[in-house]
Amino acid sequence: MKQELDYRNKFILAPMVRVGTLPTRLLALEYGADLVYTEEIIDWKLLRAERRINDVLGTVDYIDTTDGTTVFRTSPEEKGKVILQIGTASVERATAVGQMLQQDVAAIDVNMGCPKDFSIKGGMGVALLYDLPRAKAILEGLVRSVTIPVTCKIRLLPNIDDTIHLARELESTGISAIAVHGRTKTERPRDPVNEAAIARVAEALEIPVIANGGSQSIMRRNDILKFAKKCGTSSVMVARSAEWNVSVFRPDGPLQLEDVIRRYLTLSVRYDNSPSNTKYCVQMMLRSLQESPIGRRLLDSQTMQQICDIWDLGEYCRQTQLTYHDAGIKGRRTCRPRYLSGNENIEVDEIECKKLCLNVVGNGDPVIEENICFIRANFTKDTELPKTKLFMYARRNELQLAQYDVIQKDKLFKAFIYFDGKRYSSTFWEKNKRYAEQAAALVALLKLGVERREELVMDGAMMMDTKEETIEGLPCSFKPEKPS
Repeated sequence: MKQELDYRNKFILAPMVRVGTLPTRLLALEYGADLVYTEEIIDWKLLRAERRINDVLGTVDYIDTTDGTTVFRTSPEEKGKVILQIGTASVERATAVGQMLQQDVAAIDVNMGCPKDFSIKGGMGVALLYDLPRAKAILEGLVRSVTIPVTCKIRLLPNIDDTIHLARELESTGISAIAVHGRTKTERPRDPVNEAAIARVAEALEIPVIANGGSQSIMRRNDILKFAKKCGTSSVMVARSAEWNVSVFRPDGPLQLEDVIRRYLTLSVRYDNSPSNTKYCVQMMLRSLQESPIGRRLLDSQTMQQICDIWDLGEYCRQTQLTYHDAGIKGRRTCRPRYLSGNENIEVDEIECKKLCLNVVGNGDPVIEENICFIRANFTKDTELPKTKLFMYARRNELQLAQYDVIQKDKLFKAFIYFDGKRYSSTFWEKNKRYAEQAAALVALLKLGVERREELVMDGAMMMDTKEETIEGLPCSFKPEKPS
């Protein structure tokens, strides 16, 4: 049976690349949005992901099997309100994605408005507006193959009559609504939005039209209503205004940015959002304040703990991450390559990884390991880098210099050090060769007594080992607060 979703009279968070992840979507709903779109996710990224129930977070995760990153995460709080936007140029891939995710999202939207070169060269985004047969085939395939509503998001064509003809053709595929960005593919946010053109499209169609592109004039919820009236629609999709301050949806007016950032960070920690994505979203909120002292601190941050420390949430972050770690959450710290190079049919398990390591380091001597990652922001001077410290240690003690070996599997790297008759490595697989070598050097320095475990924990480079361990007053028994 086909499910339905009412697109009329809705305040909607627009799809925004890198912004529309779970914390932002939940915050938009909390502040008064009715529906929230994910960021655009390319079809093949979803198709190579595995669906996993995350009991620790209470979420459903789609995990990239090549590097362990989260492609899409959703929680019960947004059930029935989250719409997946996909980038696609293929009927087969689009329908496969739809069937794969329809149990976890309220609807699927096809991006037909992105003007970026990446999308256009791949036949996606706004390129579909100039390939109507393909655009219709994708929508028709989705409408036939899934039980949830299907929509699309378009831009204006240079001629309004051509835009109306296009919209009617797309409507004929059976989609439930269409979002219209009131600019052409060559126009940018600084150009005025064509409200009259959106109104012409809305008048010509039977299905709901969602107006988009009015962020230059939107500062609060009442401005959203004014924009809807000018566009002749009952629903509005808000992008940049929400990116800058998502409390724009609040009926009582937007909140101070400081309060919004703190709430956003709380949700990011609660739902184990990636530090890089969290940092990007906060930077977008700060805008011109990125050059302020607080903005410079954010720019220098690399871990979630470092970001949260700026807004006095560092302790909450540390304790929450420790709780998740003890509960066995499958994050980057437990990521392993999925396949052996050259044979994608053989998965690499923990035993296979150890065999691989022995082959690299040679004679079978035991490898001394710790789960330590290298965080560049922790080392403000090149003279303080782990490899440099290990070099100086060898010189002072008249020892042979360390020898480094690195293996690469999929997109991940692991380094091994032979130093003073012992072998060292981190169990953490890094995303580049240089970081892998620095992480292995940190392990050696820790075991040699040059680095202190307490400082590495405080810097976010490693986790405490057991639930009983306490370091400098940081208790391990802690339950993260639920978002209020």
